[in-house]
Amino acid sequence: MKSIRLLAGKERSLLRRHPWVFQGSVAKGRADAGETVRVEADDGKFLAWAAYSPESQIRLRAWSFDEHERIDAAFITRKVNAAVALRRRLGLPGEATSNGVRLVHGEADGLPGLVADRYGDLLSVQFLAVGTEKFKPQITDALLAATGCTRLYERSDSSMRGREGLPVVNGWLRGEGSTEVTVHEHGWQLKVDVAEGHKTGYYLDQRNNRALFAEWVQQLGCRSVLNCYSYTGGFSVAALKGGATEVISVDSSGAALARANEHVALNGFDAALHSTLDADVNTSLREYLKAGRRFDAIVLDPPKFAPTTAHAERAARAYKDLNRLALRLLNPGGLLFTFSCSGGINADLFHKIVAGAGMDAEVDGHILKRLEAAPDHPTTICFPEGEYLKGLVIVRR
Repeated sequence: MKSIRLLAGKERSLLRRHPWVFQGSVAKGRADAGETVRVEADDGKFLAWAAYSPESQIRLRAWSFDEHERIDAAFITRKVNAAVALRRRLGLPGEATSNGVRLVHGEADGLPGLVADRYGDLLSVQFLAVGTEKFKPQITDALLAATGCTRLYERSDSSMRGREGLPVVNGWLRGEGSTEVTVHEHGWQLKVDVAEGHKTGYYLDQRNNRALFAEWVQQLGCRSVLNCYSYTGGFSVAALKGGATEVISVDSSGAALARANEHVALNGFDAALHSTLDADVNTSLREYLKAGRRFDAIVLDPPKFAPTTAHAERAARAYKDLNRLALRLLNPGGLLFTFSCSGGINADLFHKIVAGAGMDAEVDGHILKRLEAAPDHPTTICFPEGEYLKGLVIVRR
């Protein structure tokens, strides 16, 4: 087993059981891409077993902090089984909740760089780091055995692959057939294409927040709803479920908006209650403001503006401007569901950004709830970076 020695003082993160070691912390040692190595402090003391990535800034991703652990197919199977078992304890997949569920959430489940989602009887998986890439056959077999599924589609097309020196890979790993599946959540249905959809096919992390939005729209009597960055209309369907009588989905993808209209019809809602706008969200908000439009509820669910803290300052300006416009467009008593999925923006900073937007808009609001990803996207105590999705429920005063 090859060893990687860290610089003096750089062992602290691993002693805290944080799974990442960056390039600048390594004193000496090399290995092949994805090879499991023994990570040592500068005095030779064992710290962790980790996957070595020669091209990534994250040079080491820890598998285990137990010196007696063996990183092999049996280890992988145990980790996959534990992850799937946790979701079952959470009631996922479940008839009352959803048959779309995240089965493995990377570092949080002890499998760094692995994302595995289940949509009905179909698995969609991303191998995002060289360590999980090396164990791809074992991971695939373990997932199929743990779930009873027979089809697994690989969606390894994230930009993270490039930073690991890995090529884009899309296609069937096991089985074949249609890549489209209809999933249910909270009493409505959504069509997902694992080959074409965002991420592994859909945004399962917002599942519970969509249900909550339907509840608040109903409770507050919101009739006019603006869903920004709507994608295929999950929050739009939720708004209609909550009793909204005018829902506008805004997105820059015509294909996504066509699917949003399909979802409205699929769930039995009157097509006249829903309209789409293929346009830039920021520009659209300004035009609505100029036209004197107001809404009872607005959803802001933009893409990742700050993948790392290095992008936080620029992203903060973008988030602030969006929230400033949205707050001004809300009727008094109106509802705002606002989100950031940027890892470089933590929850406290996001709150400050939205507060600054309120000051600029000369609008105040009550924060009714703080939001996060659904529980099948867990954050661990030792890996706070896993808390990427954060949101606020605000009612304008």
